[in-house]
Amino acid sequence: MSDTKTDVCPVEFQTSGKLAEKGVTVIEQSNIDQLSSRGYGVTENKTLTLAFFEVLYLQDKGMLTVKNEKNTSVDFQTILRLYQAIDENAWVNYLVYRDLRSRGYVVREGFGVGTEFRVYERGAYGKESASYMVLGTQEGKPLNINILSDILQQCQNQKKELVIAVMNRRAEIVYYSVSQLTFK
Repeated sequence: MSDTKTDVCPVEFQTSGKLAEKGVTVIEQSNIDQLSSRGYGVTENKTLTLAFFEVLYLQDKGMLTVKNEKNTSVDFQTILRLYQAIDENAWVNYLVYRDLRSRGYVVREGFGVGTEFRVYERGAYGKESASYMVLGTQEGKPLNINILSDILQQCQNQKKELVIAVMNRRAEIVYYSVSQLTFK
């Protein structure tokens, strides 16, 4: 066995961004194009804003370096602490996001129904709407059945399938499809 690593995947591309209130901003246009075509971030006024879970994922992959207002590098742990300050479910969200991305899905932030993510079928991003809405939680953490029922109803109204992503004690993600039970 040699000391060199030969099983390391090459980095697709590298970019940098500046720390912002709700994530990281990227201003280099070619990098914005690279990231947005892959389903990362939100573009507004020629600036791409990456959500904290996207930042953590891209940092972990070696694709993103983050600088603060003093132009000093910001590491993974610091980003995670900032994310946890605004979202108590930050670690779960990151692990769910990372798992879905590693499975080849494009994952975008959820919208207004109590779910963390919208998930697109493989190859469908930019062509079709998201097929799934994902709600992330931890094993053993109770979910209010009335809130879950409301989320399910909203997902069904949008013709999306609700999936609950549960992080177990070993930090593995298990997915459960949710549907309405009707008795006839």
